[in-house]
Amino acid sequence: MTRRDEILKLIVEHFIKTAEPVGSKNLQEVYHLDVSSATIRNEMNALEQDGFLEKTHTSSGRVPSEKGYQYYVENLRSGFVDQNTKNALQTVLQEKSKSVEEVMQESCEILSHMTNLASCVLGKNVDEERLVSIQIIPLGESTATAVFVTDKGYVENKTFMIDKSMKVDDVVKSVKLLNDRLSGTPISQIVGKMEAMRPALTDYVVGQALVYDAIMAAFAKFATGRMEMYGKEALYNQPEYANDALKLRELLSFLDNPDELKKALMEGKPTSAGVSVHIGNKTEGLQDLAIVSTEINLPGEPSATLTVLGPSRMDYDKVVATLKYFAQTLDQYFAEAMGGEKCQPTTKQKSKKALDKGPTKNPRNP
Repeated sequence: MTRRDEILKLIVEHFIKTAEPVGSKNLQEVYHLDVSSATIRNEMNALEQDGFLEKTHTSSGRVPSEKGYQYYVENLRSGFVDQNTKNALQTVLQEKSKSVEEVMQESCEILSHMTNLASCVLGKNVDEERLVSIQIIPLGESTATAVFVTDKGYVENKTFMIDKSMKVDDVVKSVKLLNDRLSGTPISQIVGKMEAMRPALTDYVVGQALVYDAIMAAFAKFATGRMEMYGKEALYNQPEYANDALKLRELLSFLDNPDELKKALMEGKPTSAGVSVHIGNKTEGLQDLAIVSTEINLPGEPSATLTVLGPSRMDYDKVVATLKYFAQTLDQYFAEAMGGEKCQPTTKQKSKKALDKGPTKNPRNP
């Protein structure tokens, strides 16, 4: 590692710990470097000229740029995963009777806890799925649950009240009509097709609005995003968001929009570490937000994406190593559970395209 590499590494890691711009004198004193502060300052100037550091308006210190973070991830991190993290995940995987959803929920909760960041899983694109059937399960005289199943094994449900003017037979007739017209339809087209069917359904069964609206709501939920975010509360206390109401509002808006997250994932830069890193900027409304993701093969969701989200100041060394460990361990766990068979669709998350596995070209050595 060159001296300039070492200085960049220390600046990134110091800024991650303190959230404060780093100065040459501070760097020398804290890390007891055997070169003068003037030499460090010259190296920092060169790093800034090459685009790896940025100078803030509030002090003479520097902070890493997007390019600096990317270079750090690709070349300077250690890749260490602490034993407590490994033990926590292995504890989840010891119980073989858990469903895929339970395993992923508990794994994401641990991932968020260990990194103090948010995490989620995005599965297959709904454009590839088709409706198989809709079922109605009466829960009593005045309530029922609408359940629909796709050809990928995804199940969604919606419980609703049955109007006193309706009979259970009327509800069944409504669902039969929907099944006849919608079975085999791509999920992405369901909502539009149901809208077109509304007049026919109204003529067929008087008072069907509650059934129609309940099923429509279930499909709308499915089409807009099968994503569960874990640990997002941990982000609220990060200095970037705790001290800036506007950034916090932008963050909350982003976390509630699966389509925006999917778009950001597509723009991530693949690295030779097998992860994709996207560092947001002010132009796209994602200032001080970073998204690190990697591919994971789940039963029912091959090429799903396991993702960690947090401030651009996140601990990339820990996050990348932990994320890769989780993905590789879970891949192995599910492959063994299926007897080495290729994963076939059956879960309930949302996705992006498979990440390009190819390494990126390194920036010019600072």
